[in-house]
Amino acid sequence: MTGILQALLSFFGVSGSSSANYIEDVFSTYLYTGTGAAQTITNGIDLAGKGGLLTTKSRGSNPMEWTSNVTGLDRSLESNASTDGVGVTTFNFNSNGYTINTTNARWNQSTTNYVSWTFRKQEKFFDVLTYTGTGANRTVSHNLGSVPGCIIVKRTDPVNGDWQVYHRSLANTEYIVLNTTAAKATGTTRWNSTTPTSTVFSLGTDATVNASGGTYVAYLFAHDAGGFGAAGTDNVISCGSYTGAGTDVTVNLGFEPQWILFKNATVVSVGSNWLILDVMRGISYSVSGDAELYPNLSSAEAADSKINILPTGFLAVTGNTITNRAGDTHIYIAIRRGPMKTPTSATTVFGLNARTGTGVNTTVTGGAGVTDLALIKSRTSANNGIWVPRLTGNNYLVPSATSAETTATNLILQTNPWDVMDGVKVGTTGNTSNDTGNTYINYLFDRAPGFMDVVCYTGTGANTTFNHNLGVVPEMIIVKDRSNARAWAVYSSALGNTKYLFLNATDAEATASSVWNNTTPTSSVFTVGTAAFINNSTETYVAYLFATLAGISKVGSYTGTGTTQVINCGFTAGSRFVMIKRTDSTGDWYYWDSARGIVAGNDPYLLMNSAAAEVTSTDYIDTANSGFEISSTAPAAINANGGTFIFYAIA
Repeated sequence: MTGILQALLSFFGVSGSSSANYIEDVFSTYLYTGTGAAQTITNGIDLAGKGGLLTTKSRGSNPMEWTSNVTGLDRSLESNASTDGVGVTTFNFNSNGYTINTTNARWNQSTTNYVSWTFRKQEKFFDVLTYTGTGANRTVSHNLGSVPGCIIVKRTDPVNGDWQVYHRSLANTEYIVLNTTAAKATGTTRWNSTTPTSTVFSLGTDATVNASGGTYVAYLFAHDAGGFGAAGTDNVISCGSYTGAGTDVTVNLGFEPQWILFKNATVVSVGSNWLILDVMRGISYSVSGDAELYPNLSSAEAADSKINILPTGFLAVTGNTITNRAGDTHIYIAIRRGPMKTPTSATTVFGLNARTGTGVNTTVTGGAGVTDLALIKSRTSANNGIWVPRLTGNNYLVPSATSAETTATNLILQTNPWDVMDGVKVGTTGNTSNDTGNTYINYLFDRAPGFMDVVCYTGTGANTTFNHNLGVVPEMIIVKDRSNARAWAVYSSALGNTKYLFLNATDAEATASSVWNNTTPTSSVFTVGTAAFINNSTETYVAYLFATLAGISKVGSYTGTGTTQVINCGFTAGSRFVMIKRTDSTGDWYYWDSARGIVAGNDPYLLMNSAAAEVTSTDYIDTANSGFEISSTAPAAINANGGTFIFYAIA
């Protein structure tokens, strides 16, 4: 929002942002380890003021627990059972999360790993309410503010009752049961053969939803209702279905999901459990064995189902009974990935730190939040750096080489490197990430609108566009073939859509229509041509997209002078990270950072295109509040008179 518009809105007493809703304010996936004592989970969700639902699942063998302020924080329902729940020592709902005041194997046993999914009450997203049954056809009012896409009802008094599910993809004469593997069934006495509206849902006379004097809780999930984002028109939750096939099935949600609940509504078998996948525990692209949990079972987490996350939905890979059995109807609830807010500070999306290797499994922390991309490089020995994106699971790439991605084996990375709320887990040995006594530099990036995005795709061999979620036009795109040994391609807006560079090489800019298809990216798509290193048929790729975000990041260019010059990035306290490449002639990809030192004297640098250790004896750049300063002592590869250069800087 421009300053003028904000001033006008303020003058008339209207807030330009306070009324906007964002998914990161109403939903959270949070990973934690039980302590056996009271602990507070800070997930940024205001449960104290707004109320909502807390669902917790041990990643070992315990039921999924459902706790809500409307049913009482001293009670929890279990979605694998028809019983009325278990008593618990009280939870506290806080303004930024919740507190667990007890030890219990279901949510806080010492050293046990857990995941919690928090749903805050919010129009056009989620509502939870209780009611007392009448035994007669009736309606119940709700505050979802839109037509529910899914309703889950559970009887809460001592009379047992299965969890009844209404889903918009089934008929209003049909229902499905959450605590069993049963397929959809017909029963007009559940929903009274009546589709819910934006204000009420209907009940029949069945005792599982409306026995006279029975007490019930209902959880309501919206469907494509808008209401989110700065304009208030973005969808954040979708309740839909698709038909399984003998091939991969692409499901278009209109957004990238972070959490999905699945059920095969057709088949009745052990393989037709309800299934929850989320990006925090690991949904990746073209990596088998997504971490799955089952609401209808107390089973431990397994790795079996396979979907690929896409910028506008997901791809259900063929062959899995729950997510893609040929001819069957699969229903789902999908929730949008965040953040949706454009960041206002670089420290909320980018973290960096220097550390010394330990030679034992270690979590590299220091990011601004949930890390989506980690760049790690040894400073003291000649070893390759690594790029580790969350979307590729436990695989990493080497920027100084053309090699295909490598799978972690607890050496460079741990086999579950992203199973943490902050940072990435590195392995036991290996100079690349954590060798004893070696020093390392870590860069931790968060995906955020206007700042940085990551996209995985499968090549087509033909000129193609791929969606992204950067929200603005990318000014730099770096692409690497994951499945084969090929060069890293770099797009720069300063060079235009006919030229490209190689990140792993010193080459000057080159011209070819087969790389970007002579097409400038837009705020929603980027285009690739037919060159094998960017779009070979059936091969898998990862693309990193960067943009200028005022006061936070700058993708730019300059002309060398051979003398001292200040590069104005629009910052106020200088740059924490700077990368420079000469484009009209050969030159390395130099990079510096404030953790190792961007100062008035010598500044250590590393090279993206080289495995070499850092060089500490040069003074090529200096500090400048607005960005950084190129020193008169810089070589031709950084400041040749008349030379052309591109750079990327982060405040």
